[in-house]
Amino acid sequence: MIDLHTHSLFSDGELLPSELIRRAYVAGYKALAITDHVDSSNIDFVIPRIIGAINAVSEYSDIRIIPGAEITHVPPKLIGKLVAQARDLGARIVVVHGETVTEPVIPGTNRAAIEAGADILSHPGLIKKEDAARARENGVALEITARKGHSLANGHVAKTGTETGAMLVINTDAHSPDDLI
Repeated sequence: MIDLHTHSLFSDGELLPSELIRRAYVAGYKALAITDHVDSSNIDFVIPRIIGAINAVSEYSDIRIIPGAEITHVPPKLIGKLVAQARDLGARIVVVHGETVTEPVIPGTNRAAIEAGADILSHPGLIKKEDAARARENGVALEITARKGHSLANGHVAKTGTETGAMLVINTDAHSPDDLI
């Protein structure tokens, strides 16, 4: 299993990064990205701490660990700036929280994430076909999620992604140990 979307206690996850890594390894994971929620208020705090936590344990770990961030609930016009800032701070995976059917995400977020060149558009909800095609063109993967609630639109995302040739990734969006699969 490779999971490119998980959370630690640096945002709303329940586990320390080291515990998340260990539990993922025991569950059979080969690679794990820690992608805690960020916006303009905490991006410069969270990403360096994820990197520090990973650096502290990576030489002792049998799992590949990737530092990242999930840009969450920001105005679409700020997404491009935050994607660039996350990369400048050392995030190797940049996820943008998409227009899920279970939260009040600002319309236009999916398109802004795609145009900004995020790596993954997480739980993109009822993504439009033209946005999925643009994701394919920009190399942005659409997420099929195991997370309760967000997963309600997985069928639509899979169908739309397949029809347009967009990359699809399966992630857990893990916030607790029970979310790992």
